[in-house]
Amino acid sequence: MLKVAVLIWIMLGVTLAGSFVTVIVTVPSLYADGMRLIPLVAGAGFLLAMPLAFLVAKRIYTSPRH
Repeated sequence: MLKVAVLIWIMLGVTLAGSFVTVIVTVPSLYADGMRLIPLVAGAGFLLAMPLAFLVAKRIYTSPRH
């Protein structure tokens, strides 16, 4: 399960980090502080993706096989 969780974490982390960075870049009031906020939200995206990846991997392994 750990290998699947790591693969999901990589994909989900990149997706969440990219989404968060896109918000920073597109909102003018946040863009002014972009040099400080972009690394923070990118890191937050990767950290948020970790427990989500374990939940998805757990669901994959506990789902009934058809």
